[in-house]
Amino acid sequence: MSATPDQKLWARTRQAVHAEVARTAMGLFLERGFEATTIDDIAAAAGISRRSFFRYFGTKEDIVLGDLAAQGELIRKELEARPATEDAWTALLNALRHAPRPGQDDATTLKISKMLYGTPSLRARSLEKHLQWQALLTPDIRRRLGVAPDDEHDLRADAIVACVLTCLDVAGEAWTRSDGTTPLDDLVLAAVAAVRGSAAAY
Repeated sequence: MSATPDQKLWARTRQAVHAEVARTAMGLFLERGFEATTIDDIAAAAGISRRSFFRYFGTKEDIVLGDLAAQGELIRKELEARPATEDAWTALLNALRHAPRPGQDDATTLKISKMLYGTPSLRARSLEKHLQWQALLTPDIRRRLGVAPDDEHDLRADAIVACVLTCLDVAGEAWTRSDGTTPLDDLVLAAVAAVRGSAAAY
C-alpha cells in the first residue's frame, strides 16, 4: 500500500525537522563541547520542546552517531557489489574505501572525530554501531569464503570483519591524534597489514 500525499508530506516534514535539530545540536557540540551541551540547550536553540526532542532522538549520542547506521548499509551495498574475484580482505577494505561518505569538510570531520574519541559515552556507542556493521558485513564475507550459512563453527568471516573494523577504529584514532596529517586510508591499510603479518607468524 503506497503512502498518501499527506503521509509523504508528514515524512518530509519530519525529515526536515530531524536534520535541522541535528545541525543545530552539532553546532553547539562543536562550539561548547558535547558534555557541556544539554538536551535543553539543543531544544531551545532549535526552537522545540524537550519532549519534541525525544520524538526525533533517543539520546544526545544518537545525534552524533545516527549516520553510522546508515553508513553501514552503504558499506554493505558496496561490499556486495565488489567483484567476486576479490578475496575477503580486499573486498572488505575496498568497500570501506569506496562507499559514499558524509559530505563534510576535513576540518569539521576532524573536530567531530576529536569529540568522538574524547567522549567516553560517544566512544562506547560508536563501538556498538560497529557491532551492527559486523552483522551487516559478515554474510557477504562468509559467501566469499565459501562458508555454509548454517555453519556455526567456521569463525573466519566473523574474525575478518571484526579485525578490519577494529583496524578502522584504531586508524581513526591515530588519524585524529595526528590532526588528519596522514590519510585515513593509509592508516587503515597499515593497521590491517600489521595484523595480517602478525597472524602469518603463528
